[in-house]
Amino acid sequence: MNFIDAKQVVKNFGGVQALKGVDFTVETGEIMGLIGENGCGKSTLMKIISGVYQPDSGTLEIAGKRIEQNNPFEAIRLGVSVIYQDLSLFPNLTVIENICLGPIIGDDSFFSRQGRYRDKALAILRDLGVDINPEDLLEDLPIAKQQLVAIARALANDSKLLILDEPTTALTRREIVQLFGLLGDLKQRGLSFIFISHKLGEIVEICDRLTIMRDGLVVGIERVADLTIDKIESTMLGRSLEFRKKTTSYASGEPVLQVENLSKKNHFRDVSFSLRAGEILGISGLLGSGRTELASALFGIGPADSGRITIRGQAAAIRRVGDSIRRGVAYVPEDRLTQGLVLNHSIENNIAVATLDKYLNPLRLLDFRKMKSEVGRWIESLRIKTDDGRKAANTLSGGNQQKIVIAKWLAMNPSVLILDGPTVGIDVGAKSAIYETIEQNARDGMAVIIISDEIPELLANCDRILVMGGGRVTGEVAAAEASEEKLQEMMERLPVSQRR
Repeated sequence: MNFIDAKQVVKNFGGVQALKGVDFTVETGEIMGLIGENGCGKSTLMKIISGVYQPDSGTLEIAGKRIEQNNPFEAIRLGVSVIYQDLSLFPNLTVIENICLGPIIGDDSFFSRQGRYRDKALAILRDLGVDINPEDLLEDLPIAKQQLVAIARALANDSKLLILDEPTTALTRREIVQLFGLLGDLKQRGLSFIFISHKLGEIVEICDRLTIMRDGLVVGIERVADLTIDKIESTMLGRSLEFRKKTTSYASGEPVLQVENLSKKNHFRDVSFSLRAGEILGISGLLGSGRTELASALFGIGPADSGRITIRGQAAAIRRVGDSIRRGVAYVPEDRLTQGLVLNHSIENNIAVATLDKYLNPLRLLDFRKMKSEVGRWIESLRIKTDDGRKAANTLSGGNQQKIVIAKWLAMNPSVLILDGPTVGIDVGAKSAIYETIEQNARDGMAVIIISDEIPELLANCDRILVMGGGRVTGEVAAAEASEEKLQEMMERLPVSQRR
């Protein structure tokens, strides 16, 4: 029996047809994978199922009931829950309060006592086999346990279908295995899942069937056992892609960037490395390893307490962002939405904002024609999908938003480009375009740092890879000599200071 049965669903936004007659089903007790390039219509379809959007035409049945006018409350009542990538939990509330938020809000009592919900929360956590203190504040838990709390909350609402949006982004491999084990157990009890991810290896590992979307249409529905990753990619993109381990290096000359014994209290300690022109250096490590804090220090967001930074042979005191920009260092942050973009401003403004001085006329006024021409060149060069550079950045898909952030800093022509999680939440087609851009700039002499926990990404793009753990560099390996297994083992190996 199908828990979800959508037929010929159409959704338009102005002149853009997001869904062009989509058929989509999820069986009871099934994990259905859903993939497609950014902007293919995945999010729109999920918002229709969860009641956020109404379809323009087509039909939707949930648990055998024909839905005439869906809304989020009706979808929840019918058993649909969405666990977003950011989890949408409340860090300042306890585990109990997060799990039982729905019943607490609906409680008609004048006073709502936490104690009355403790037994229910404990029963759900026990049923999941999860060891979490229900009185703990959510913000004190690691991300993997916060995700389990989000699943527990869905079960407290008697959910029958869980939509999981990029659920493994911040998890270690060990935590992913534990999550997949839990999903398998819940599936055996009759729960259904929609598993949305750009990590195709995980799709193959956990899903029963896979729905592939492209340009607002379903272009394939297959049993995962009959698929290979190559076939998934070619169906999703309409063309074949091949990522190989990097074998050509463009590194040359003296170091452009040298870091010696750089330290910041409670974040990283005694980090040293060098980077030459044309070299692509990878930095990896588990969540909390200090890699993002290191990038923030190099860009002046969170300056280091001690150590030495040398850029092109000159000592550089990086105390603020302006210091790094003046020395030719650019930074594409991990969180593009809050740190990389002004979402309600135009694509043109977002690309031009770091280089406005280039577009000033002799009267120190903006030459908008010159700016538009230059920005248009970057839109074309990075293949940003838009029909008008004046559109707001928040109208674009995640992959195209990331290209805007990269274009903004490439327009500065930096000596050193730092990319933190450059393809997080981005489909394989957009990844390919970003990788091509990185390689082209390295070939032209730009020094690049890629911070990532996606091992295939590091192997395909980097000359060397540093591994961090506990705030220290715990290993270094040439990409040509590394393997996925070796890097994973290096990442999960505890630093000496943390061993017992």
